[in-house]
Amino acid sequence: MPLGGGGGVKAALLENGKKEANSEFLDTLKIHFPQFFEKDLYDKDGNFIKNGGFKTDKFLDELKKSNTAESHDGYKLSFVGRDYARLQTGRASETVIAPDREHNEKSENKNSGNIFITGDNLEALRHLQNAYANKIKMIYIDPPYNTGQEFTYSDSFEFNDEKLKSALNYNDDEIARLKSIQGKSSHSAWLTFMYPRLKIAQKLLRDDGVIFVSIDDNEQANLKLLMDDVFGEGNFVSNIIWEKVRIRKNSALYFTSSHDFILCYAKKAKLNKQDSGWERNLLERENGSYKNPDNDPNGAWMRGSVIANHYYDADYTITKPNGVILHRPRNGSWRYSEESIIKFIKEDRMLWGEGNSYPMVKKYEKDAQNGIVPKTIIVFKEVGGNPHGAEETKALFNDVKIFDNPKPVTLVKYLLDIAIDKNDLILDFFAGSGTTAHAVMQLNAEDGGDRKYIMVQIDELTNENSEARKAGYKTIDEIARERIKRAAQKIKSEAGLNAQEFDLGFKHFRLINPDAKTIDKIIEFDSDNASLFNDDMITPFAYP
Repeated sequence: MPLGGGGGVKAALLENGKKEANSEFLDTLKIHFPQFFEKDLYDKDGNFIKNGGFKTDKFLDELKKSNTAESHDGYKLSFVGRDYARLQTGRASETVIAPDREHNEKSENKNSGNIFITGDNLEALRHLQNAYANKIKMIYIDPPYNTGQEFTYSDSFEFNDEKLKSALNYNDDEIARLKSIQGKSSHSAWLTFMYPRLKIAQKLLRDDGVIFVSIDDNEQANLKLLMDDVFGEGNFVSNIIWEKVRIRKNSALYFTSSHDFILCYAKKAKLNKQDSGWERNLLERENGSYKNPDNDPNGAWMRGSVIANHYYDADYTITKPNGVILHRPRNGSWRYSEESIIKFIKEDRMLWGEGNSYPMVKKYEKDAQNGIVPKTIIVFKEVGGNPHGAEETKALFNDVKIFDNPKPVTLVKYLLDIAIDKNDLILDFFAGSGTTAHAVMQLNAEDGGDRKYIMVQIDELTNENSEARKAGYKTIDEIARERIKRAAQKIKSEAGLNAQEFDLGFKHFRLINPDAKTIDKIIEFDSDNASLFNDDMITPFAYP
């Protein structure tokens, strides 16, 4: 700041007036632990009112070994399995990472900066936080929706009863209640499944990073509370509605289900343009939005704001150049000052309506920002829906329905456009059919970007009677990797001679549970005897 800056001194004095003895300590906590703070309060004009309070009860709960008894009533997210989920969050991985050497040595993969990990995503996240803490710009996940059929809590309990009692201070009844959620599709089971994954994901994001999570009505409300708990409610950005289908289902009992949700949270949300934190991009403006049908010397224009927000009364008037009267709004107000309206008239910027219709002001292209602000509703015609995702995968797999309800590439590209720059890193730890990787490659090919992705998908078995199994794919991760390869070939052929400029390959790693003999060797490991690893276990993911 320049010396003598009066505005800066005034701002500092105003800011200092809000400070208390513990302000610096609370500011530090807020940077590193935003989940323990309520939202800051602002008035309708965006002026600061007061800082959000520190959630002392929640902080003390997190310090406890277990939260089996509430000291007093309070607002917080509680579910069977929460203590166990917290315990999982802090555990280190007990798997090892094995490279797929044959795949990784191929010319298209050898120098790739993209990564695909086959294995349980909680284990993968535990590995990733060692090398990727604060390095991921965007996370997009499409987790299981817990419809009562598709989701079953599958994480195996990593302790026997005695260890659970010791680690959580639980009694026999509490242990039985905890274990009762295993194999069930309850809300508690789903939250226990998601909690440690989101906790580690939050650590992986850069301070200017963002996460998008697709979800439906079954767990949307619980996911919102869970993400408030993990990311801090002040870092909530939006609950986006995505129109996934347009067909009306007249056999529906109440309503046709035509949308899903995409919850968006920043690692650190901006409260104003001067703040650090995640900053969304503007979307490209459609061609033809601005036109110049009247040869306005100021250039192309479009309809802007109406000058008032109600119909007009005759108690106050402004006269048009042709003598027609413009009346002041009844029970309302002008959106502009009288001076501004007169100025618009003199500049010939007014679009006069007929009768009592609303006069508007021309909005010139030369004055507009370079793009449009995204909306909280993403409509079918903009990014497509479930049918488009199915068509994309069928086209890649020779008209075989290889995957149920994959997200369309256009939807993920839309989120990428909003969220990141051309050289950023994206993580999807519920990779499914590999849509996110496809979207990253497609966007790079379109704009010359060098975005990189990390995909994680467990080797879940395909249904024995599915089209995927009939086509020879035994596991979901096989489908994802093959989809990425086929999409890469399609993009390469469409890009023609410029294809060598794009990273269309990926490195493949598997997470492996070592046998007892290997574990014994690891415990007794002598750093001078590196041959123990035999090149099967590596320090992975050296991201520049």
